[in-house]
Amino acid sequence: MRKQSHFRFNKQERSGIFFLLLIVILLQGGYYFAKANTSRPESRFVLDASEQAKIDSLKIQQSEAASKIYPFNPNYISDYRGYSLGLSTVELDKLFGYREQGNFVNSASEFQKVTGISDSLLNALSPYFKFPDWTHKNQNPRKTESKTVEKTVVKDLNGATAEDLEAIYGIGKTLSARIIKFRDRLGGFLANEQLYDVYGLEPEVVEKTLLKFQVLKTPSVEKININKASVDELSRLVYIPKTLAYNMISYRNQNGPFETFEDLKKVDTFPSEKLDRIALYLSL
Repeated sequence: MRKQSHFRFNKQERSGIFFLLLIVILLQGGYYFAKANTSRPESRFVLDASEQAKIDSLKIQQSEAASKIYPFNPNYISDYRGYSLGLSTVELDKLFGYREQGNFVNSASEFQKVTGISDSLLNALSPYFKFPDWTHKNQNPRKTESKTVEKTVVKDLNGATAEDLEAIYGIGKTLSARIIKFRDRLGGFLANEQLYDVYGLEPEVVEKTLLKFQVLKTPSVEKININKASVDELSRLVYIPKTLAYNMISYRNQNGPFETFEDLKKVDTFPSEKLDRIALYLSL
């Protein structure tokens, strides 16, 4: 006698299992169909002034969270510093192009005019802007009067000793000696901005120095005639190494005498951003 298998289903049981599987499949298919066709609201992003202000504020908050912002001169910000403060590459390129022409930004409004940054970003950054004191002259009658009093304690940069300079925080024996050597090779500073050209002297330290030392007595220097000078005569000026002197004479021989100082910008390797300072020691 054959034993009946416990795993064999009769016709009624097989029909029930079939309909149960069919229901499961239909429910599963309906779920995926509904999920795939769920309508998502279209996001329409319209940037207005208030939203721009919020974005700029978030940029500042993000940069402050990453590192505390200290007062700085916006003329000397780097690419990385500019990005971290929220400036775009276009805005930074405008500033760098302006500086390459030898120009300086001397106020928050001028910084916005050059870079084109938004009002909200300017309002967030401008409290940290630190410009040299002389840029604020005659902007406020009351401040002018107080600065006149402060000028009595400012010493002549061309008469400063190594010990005087070392009293400035950030200037040690090496930098003080370098400043004096640079000054001696020039024959004396003719403009305050020349202090920025001393190798290794940070802009922040320059600003501190110019609070106590400025060019009060302009020295008499023998100017170099760029249409007659030899390589050795040109290279006596600290701004002009011998390779540049050769390039200047080569350009002069090929194109004739320099008609204006602006022609120097056409000379290979000439530091155009320093033309305004270099020209103080030159003649035509």
